[in-house]
Amino acid sequence: MTDYGEEQRNELEAIESIYPDSFTVLSEDPISFTITVTSDAGENGETVETTLKFTYVEKYPDEPPLWEIHSQENLENNDVDIILSLLQQQAEENLGMVMIFTLVTAVQEKLNEIVDLMKNRREEEKQRKEKEAEEAEKVAFQGTVVTIENFLAWKAKFELEMNELRRKRQKEEEQTGKAKLTGKQLFETDHNLDTSDIQFLEDAGNNVEVDESLFQDIDDLDLDEDDPDYDPLEMGSDED
Repeated sequence: MTDYGEEQRNELEAIESIYPDSFTVLSEDPISFTITVTSDAGENGETVETTLKFTYVEKYPDEPPLWEIHSQENLENNDVDIILSLLQQQAEENLGMVMIFTLVTAVQEKLNEIVDLMKNRREEEKQRKEKEAEEAEKVAFQGTVVTIENFLAWKAKFELEMNELRRKRQKEEEQTGKAKLTGKQLFETDHNLDTSDIQFLEDAGNNVEVDESLFQDIDDLDLDEDDPDYDPLEMGSDED
């Protein structure tokens, strides 16, 4: 009969000696511990890191342990999902044998791959941003393509704005009493204007004064009496 407790304790001692700086026991019953796994440095010195938490179940190693990502640094969500799937795969392949070292080693290799891919990711991100910038510049240069739909929408909006502007302007003029009418509008709205000149003449009556100095003495005028158009009566009619 398998002594699961003894196998678990033996493995725990071995793991502690292999990872003395990154191994931490969290509890004795059930046995739970963490191991921090760090990748090798990448091209620019970058690293990725994750802390794995393992918990032995009663029948481990005939049943897989429980695991989770306790913490992580510089890993994307997609990377975390990949690591969890990797742990599941490795656990299924190693049932019946103590497997913590195997699981940690697999994660270590995956982290190194992720660091190697960082260069490609940076290059892809750079190219993506450059492409977006080019597309934005192209759109700005070309402007908006005019279609029947967007023209009608613009026209309707423009007319609404102009009507609103006219309404506000008319309201302001009415409030300030500065509404200006054309001569025709004044004449049509005020019928007293067509009789104003006549009324002025009637009020003046015979009181119209004439400045006689404006006229020369008729005797001083050199008129040709032989002129067939000459009419002394007509010339004197102004004196009547």
